Amino acid sequence: MPALTELSLLETRVLGVLVEKQRTVPDTYPLSLNALTAGCNQKTSRDPVLDASEADVAEAIVNLKRQSLVMESSGGRVTRYAHNFERGIGVPTQAAALLAILMLRGPQTAGELRINCERLHKFADIGTVEAFLQELAERAEGPLVTELPRQPGARENRWAHLLSGQPGAEQLAAPIASGNTASSNGLEARVSRLEDEVAQLRTTLAQLHAALGN
Repeated sequence: MPALTELSLLETRVLGVLVEKQRTVPDTYPLSLNALTAGCNQKTSRDPVLDASEADVAEAIVNLKRQSLVMESSGGRVTRYAHNFERGIGVPTQAAALLAILMLRGPQTAGELRINCERLHKFADIGTVEAFLQELAERAEGPLVTELPRQPGARENRWAHLLSGQPGAEQLAAPIASGNTASSNGLEARVSRLEDEVAQLRTTLAQLHAALGN
């Protein structure tokens, strides 16, 4: 398998969104450029929050297509995009879910990954998450994740993906405390679910308008 070229932040965001939406809103997947851009700029469950234009996302798609990580489908009136992530980098579905969440939300502990991955893949326990992370860190073809140094006062080490190269200083810095993490994650999950449902309703309405000739 050829070595992957280092990806930009937006390219990893595009991949993460495609993996996420395939599993959370399968009825609207593959995604249109408009829906993919909205997913990249989503305000919840994203770190950092981006403000990418459709032109920016289209350029990222071109680069990802060159590496066979994104595929284009031209059926219907709108061009749509799907990922080829698992096959493109040679990882199982569980590992792809972990990488997607790391690409969408930045460095996290194994416990945070288990919670945040719930809608993509339900891991039985933290030990299972850690086992997949170790496999990704010890790949013969080259590591895809790395365990970051433990921050002062932290109980667990965080993990970061390596698809964009080694983590920068901003990722190595300790995360800002945000009150009750479990409560915060639960609220974010509910908001993300509502956003996905709204996107699905918009797509259904657009299809109805098209069918009625409006």
